[in-house]
Amino acid sequence: MTDSGMDRRLEFMQVGPETRRTLRAARPLISEALPAALDHFYAQVRRTPETRAHFRDDAHINTAQNAQLRHWRTIAEAEFSDDYAKGVQVIGDVHARIGLEPRWYIGGYALVLEQLVRAAIAEKAPRGFGAKARTAELADTVSALIKGAMLDMSLVLDVYFEAAEADRAKAEAEKAAAAAEQAQVVQTLARALSGLAQGDLTSRIDRPLAGDYAKLGADFDGAVGALHDAIHSVVASVQAVTATVSQLKASGEDLARRTENQAASLEQTAAAVEEITVTVRHAADTARQTASAVADARQAAEQSAPVVEAAISAMGQIEGSAAKISQIIGVIDEIAFQTNLLALNAGVEAARAGDAGKGFAVVASEVRALAQRAAGAAKEIKGLITDSSEQVAQGVDLVGQTGEALTRIVGRVTEVHGLVAQISSSTQEQATGLGQVNSAVNEMDRVTQQNAGMVLETATAAADLAREAQTLADLVGRFRLAQAAAPRRRAA
Repeated sequence: MTDSGMDRRLEFMQVGPETRRTLRAARPLISEALPAALDHFYAQVRRTPETRAHFRDDAHINTAQNAQLRHWRTIAEAEFSDDYAKGVQVIGDVHARIGLEPRWYIGGYALVLEQLVRAAIAEKAPRGFGAKARTAELADTVSALIKGAMLDMSLVLDVYFEAAEADRAKAEAEKAAAAAEQAQVVQTLARALSGLAQGDLTSRIDRPLAGDYAKLGADFDGAVGALHDAIHSVVASVQAVTATVSQLKASGEDLARRTENQAASLEQTAAAVEEITVTVRHAADTARQTASAVADARQAAEQSAPVVEAAISAMGQIEGSAAKISQIIGVIDEIAFQTNLLALNAGVEAARAGDAGKGFAVVASEVRALAQRAAGAAKEIKGLITDSSEQVAQGVDLVGQTGEALTRIVGRVTEVHGLVAQISSSTQEQATGLGQVNSAVNEMDRVTQQNAGMVLETATAAADLAREAQTLADLVGRFRLAQAAAPRRRAA
C-alpha cells in the first residue's frame, strides 16, 4: 500500500495525532489485557471445528498467538508505517492462502476487541472526583481501540479482496485458456477422427496437446495405432489365406481332373478285366471239354487192346503198313510232346495277371493246329489200316508190334489227360481269381467315382472360400494403412 493510500484511509477514519497518542497511552493497558484476550480468543478457536481445522496442533496455535500478540503491540504503537502495512499484507495473504473465511477473522477481532474494551472500561471507568474527565478519556481510549482494530481489519480485508479478485481474474484467465485449449483439442481430434472415419488408419494427432489432454492424444494415437496393427495383421492374413486358397483351388481342380482320368481308366480296366474273365472262363470250359474228350480217347484205346490181341494172328502180313503207322505214331508223339510244351507255356502265361487271356488264346490256337495235324495223321493211319487189313494174313507180326505201340499210346494219352486236367484246373482258378480282381477293380472304380465327387466338392468349396477371401480383402482394402502395410489386390 502506498503512503497516500494509508494517509487517505487514516484521514477518513479520523485517525489523527490525538488518536495515535491515545493508542500509545493505552499500550500498557493493551499489553496487560492482550494475553488474556488472546487466550479467550484461541480457546474459542479450539472449540470451533471450522477454525480448529486450520491448525496442526497446539504448538501451531501458540505460534499464531505470539504473532497476534506482536501484531497488536504494533497497532498500539500507532505508527502505521510501511513495515506495519507489509505485516498486514502478510497476514492477509496467509489468511487468503489457507482459506480462512472473513467471518471467522472478523469474529476473532470482535472477541479480542471485546476483551480490550472491557479492560479499558474496567481501568478508566468514571468514579469519584474527576469522573467527567475520566469518561472522556475512556471514550477516547475505546474510540482509539476500535479505530485501530477497524483500520487493521480493513487493511487485512483489502488483502482478502485483492486476493479474491486476483483469484477470480486468474480463474477467468485459466478458464479462457482452458476453453481455447479445449477448442484446439476438439479441432485437432476432429481432424484426426475425420481421417479415421474415412478409413485412414495413418491418421494421428497432428499437434502436441498440453496438460491433461496430452494423455488423451497419446491414448488416441495408441488406439489408432493398435487398430492399424490389427488391420495390418488382418491384411497379411487375408493375403496369406488368398494365396493358400488359390493354391488349394488350383490343386483341387488339378486333382479333380486327374481323379476323373483315373476313374475313366479304372472303368476301362474294369471292362478289359471283365472281357479277360469271360475269355478265361470260356477257355476253362474248353479245357474241361478237352479233358473229357481225352478221357474218352484213353478209354477207347484201352478197349482196343483185346481187339488187337484177337487180330495178332491175322496181322502178320502188315509189317509194311506198320512202318508207316510207326512214322505216323511218331508224328502223334511229336504232337503230344509239343502239346505238353504248349500246356506248360499256357501255365506260365496264365500266371501273368495282365496278359493271361492273350497268352492262353495263343496256346489254344496252337493246340487247335496240332489237333488238325493229328486228325490228318489219323486219316493216314486209317488209310494204312485199310491197306493193312488186306494184308492181315501177312501182318501177324506187325499186329503184335502194333499192340505194343497202342499200349504206349494209351500211356501217352493218359499223360496228356493228366496235363489237360491240370490246365483245366489252373484255368478255373485263374477264372476265379480274375473274377475277384474284377470285383476289386469295380470297387476301386466306385470309390474313385466317389473320390472324384468329393474332390469336385472340395474344389467348389475352395472357389467359394477364394471369393470370400477376396470380399474380405476388398473390405480391409478400404482402410488406408502405412505404405509398407498397404493391402495388395489379388489379380483377377
